[in-house]
Amino acid sequence: MEENRARRVTDALRDRGIDAHLDKEAGVGVYAVRIQLSGGREAVWGREGTTGLEAEVLLDGDLVGFVPEIPGSADFDEAQVTDAIARADYDEPEGHERATAPPPKQ
Repeated sequence: MEENRARRVTDALRDRGIDAHLDKEAGVGVYAVRIQLSGGREAVWGREGTTGLEAEVLLDGDLVGFVPEIPGSADFDEAQVTDAIARADYDEPEGHERATAPPPKQ
Protein backbone atom coordinates (compact mmCIF):
# COMPACT_ATOMS: atom_id res chain seq x y z
CA MET A 1 0.00 0.00 0.00
CA GLU A 2 1.25 3.47 -0.80
CA GLU A 3 2.31 5.45 2.30
CA ASN A 4 -0.18 8.33 2.13
CA ARG A 5 -3.06 5.97 1.36
CA ALA A 6 -2.08 3.75 4.30
CA ARG A 7 -1.93 6.82 6.56
CA ARG A 8 -5.39 8.02 5.47
CA VAL A 9 -6.93 4.55 5.91
CA THR A 10 -5.30 4.26 9.36
CA ASP A 11 -6.71 7.65 10.37
CA ALA A 12 -10.18 6.74 9.06
CA LEU A 13 -10.14 3.48 11.03
CA ARG A 14 -9.08 5.32 14.19
CA ASP A 15 -11.96 7.76 13.63
CA ARG A 16 -14.22 4.67 13.75
CA GLY A 17 -12.73 3.60 17.10
CA ILE A 18 -10.50 0.84 15.67
CA ASP A 19 -7.01 0.48 17.15
CA ALA A 20 -5.17 0.99 13.84
CA HIS A 21 -1.53 1.90 13.24
CA LEU A 22 0.67 2.56 10.24
CA ASP A 23 3.01 -0.41 9.73
CA LYS A 24 6.31 0.85 8.32
CA GLU A 25 7.93 -2.59 8.59
CA ALA A 26 6.27 -3.85 5.42
CA GLY A 27 9.34 -3.37 3.23
CA VAL A 28 10.96 -0.73 1.06
CA GLY A 29 8.24 1.57 -0.23
CA VAL A 30 5.49 -0.75 1.08
CA TYR A 31 3.28 0.34 3.95
CA ALA A 32 0.55 -1.54 5.71
CA VAL A 33 -2.24 -1.00 8.21
CA ARG A 34 -1.86 -2.88 11.50
CA ILE A 35 -4.93 -3.56 13.66
CA GLN A 36 -4.49 -4.55 17.31
CA LEU A 37 -6.79 -7.47 18.13
CA SER A 38 -7.74 -9.28 21.33
CA GLY A 39 -5.40 -11.80 22.92
CA GLY A 40 -2.25 -10.03 21.74
CA ARG A 41 -2.96 -10.76 18.08
CA GLU A 42 -2.66 -8.24 15.29
CA ALA A 43 -3.92 -8.12 11.72
CA VAL A 44 -1.68 -6.61 9.08
CA TRP A 45 -3.37 -5.42 5.89
CA GLY A 46 -1.32 -4.65 2.79
CA ARG A 47 2.05 -5.98 3.89
CA GLU A 48 2.30 -8.38 0.94
CA GLY A 49 2.55 -5.48 -1.50
CA THR A 50 -0.22 -6.93 -3.67
CA THR A 51 -2.88 -4.75 -5.26
CA GLY A 52 -5.73 -6.70 -3.62
CA LEU A 53 -6.71 -6.36 0.02
CA GLU A 54 -5.79 -9.27 2.30
CA ALA A 55 -4.45 -9.64 5.83
CA GLU A 56 -2.18 -11.79 7.94
CA VAL A 57 -3.16 -12.38 11.57
CA LEU A 58 -0.09 -12.65 13.79
CA LEU A 59 0.61 -13.54 17.41
CA ASP A 60 4.12 -12.72 18.61
CA GLY A 61 5.20 -12.52 14.96
CA ASP A 62 3.84 -15.97 14.09
CA LEU A 63 1.09 -16.44 11.53
CA VAL A 64 -2.06 -17.70 13.30
CA GLY A 65 -4.69 -16.76 10.74
CA PHE A 66 -5.46 -14.73 7.67
CA VAL A 67 -8.14 -12.94 5.73
CA PRO A 68 -7.99 -14.06 2.08
CA GLU A 69 -7.94 -11.47 -0.69
CA ILE A 70 -11.27 -9.71 -0.93
CA PRO A 71 -12.64 -10.08 -4.47
CA GLY A 72 -12.54 -6.81 -6.39
CA SER A 73 -10.51 -5.06 -3.71
CA ALA A 74 -7.74 -4.06 -6.12
CA ASP A 75 -10.15 -1.39 -7.36
CA PHE A 76 -11.39 -0.20 -3.94
CA ASP A 77 -11.16 3.47 -3.06
CA GLU A 78 -10.02 4.46 0.43
CA ALA A 79 -13.54 4.48 1.88
CA GLN A 80 -14.12 0.93 0.62
CA VAL A 81 -10.75 -0.23 2.01
CA THR A 82 -11.59 1.32 5.37
CA ASP A 83 -15.03 -0.31 5.40
CA ALA A 84 -13.64 -3.73 4.42
CA ILE A 85 -11.05 -3.63 7.21
CA ALA A 86 -13.68 -2.44 9.71
CA ARG A 87 -15.99 -5.35 8.76
CA ALA A 88 -13.30 -8.03 9.06
CA ASP A 89 -14.02 -10.87 11.47
CA TYR A 90 -10.87 -12.47 12.87
CA ASP A 91 -12.49 -15.03 15.20
CA GLU A 92 -11.66 -18.04 13.02
CA PRO A 93 -8.20 -18.87 11.58
CA GLU A 94 -9.57 -17.98 8.13
CA GLY A 95 -11.17 -14.59 8.61
CA HIS A 96 -14.03 -13.17 6.60
CA GLU A 97 -16.05 -10.00 6.22
CA ARG A 98 -19.12 -9.31 8.31
CA ALA A 99 -22.19 -8.01 6.51
CA THR A 100 -21.90 -4.78 8.50
CA ALA A 101 -19.19 -3.18 10.59
CA PRO A 102 -19.52 -3.37 14.37
CA PRO A 103 -20.44 -0.10 16.07
CA PRO A 104 -17.52 2.24 16.82
CA LYS A 105 -15.83 1.70 20.18
CA GLN A 106 -16.19 4.51 22.64
